[in-house]
Amino acid sequence: MIDCGEGTQIQLRKSHIKFSKLSAVFISHIHGDHCFGLIGMISTFGMLGRTAPLHVYAPAELQPMLEEQIRIFCPHLTYEVPFHVIDTTRSYVVYEDRSLTVTTIPLQHRIPCCGYLFSEKPTLPHIRRDMIDFYEIPLSQINNIKNGASWTLPSGEIIPNERLTENAEAVRKYAYCSDTRYIPTLHELVKDVNVLYHESTYNSENVARAEMYYHSTAAQAATVARDANAKMLLLGHYSARYENESLLLEEARAIFPNSYLSAESDIIEIQD
Repeated sequence: MIDCGEGTQIQLRKSHIKFSKLSAVFISHIHGDHCFGLIGMISTFGMLGRTAPLHVYAPAELQPMLEEQIRIFCPHLTYEVPFHVIDTTRSYVVYEDRSLTVTTIPLQHRIPCCGYLFSEKPTLPHIRRDMIDFYEIPLSQINNIKNGASWTLPSGEIIPNERLTENAEAVRKYAYCSDTRYIPTLHELVKDVNVLYHESTYNSENVARAEMYYHSTAAQAATVARDANAKMLLLGHYSARYENESLLLEEARAIFPNSYLSAESDIIEIQD
């Protein structure tokens, strides 16, 4: 989960996501709309008898507050909540498992803040079943071939690996850029992502206000997406001054056509 504002538990239930599936929460910064729901969710998990750890990745400022909240509201918690301090000033890997890495994206907001880049790890090539059968290659050699080996026939002829395999699916990347003012070099950290979420609080008429309050315009978000060669841009974090966010979408699409407004409960397919 990325950020945990008020109403998180309601949204989880509406989305029919099992609470037990959640293993880590990545907090971008400690403004309330990004973390007020965390202690409530932790408490609910405890009441439901959770035993697996829930890892929290967040700026250091959150740690003493969260630990005090747990002490007061969840004194008999049935599971651990390991806290991982995030250095919001640099880009580095903060989480890794067999299929995924999570890298921080330094942002510029009124308080320490960072985004997160979620990247799939490359998988091994696919075996061509027809070629394996045709050359009568034993199953014991499948892993060797997946890892790049060629095959030598009894005659001495070498069958190259590329004839025996097909390329694996391309890795997918999702970048989440929370509250931030426009950073001209940000595109370098989110290069070639499949989906970029970038805050778009204002339109260009309010660019001075965006600069003052460390937020971005829709045009600036689209500029980051364009310069990063992203495949899709999701806009969000709209100012309440706009009754209809379509003007933000129009502004973004003028620069980056594959832009979309994000909304609660949206399901976005991350395509290759």
